[in-house]
Amino acid sequence: MSEIPAAISMTPIVQRIRAEFAEMPGLRLTRRQAQRLWDLDEITCGLVLDALTQADFLQCVEEDGSYKRRSDGPTTSMRARMARIESVETRAPGRPVTARVRN
Repeated sequence: MSEIPAAISMTPIVQRIRAEFAEMPGLRLTRRQAQRLWDLDEITCGLVLDALTQADFLQCVEEDGSYKRRSDGPTTSMRARMARIESVETRAPGRPVTARVRN
């Protein structure tokens, strides 16, 4: 794994971006979305995202140019495993909680 250049490795914005990607598995952002979310100018945002990509923390998903945390795994499998809970029935004493889940 590569290291982030020392000039930006410990800056608060790099620490914040790393923390937000770590706290929100599956987070995917384009450069433009990242700029707006973290209120960064275009150059700073590009430098930080490039550095995190070179350090193997982020991965650029080439089909749409978005970035995601490398340890999140393949994007398609993440979507395939997501389920939508349609309804949850209330539990009567002594009975398990049941839910209908649709993939």
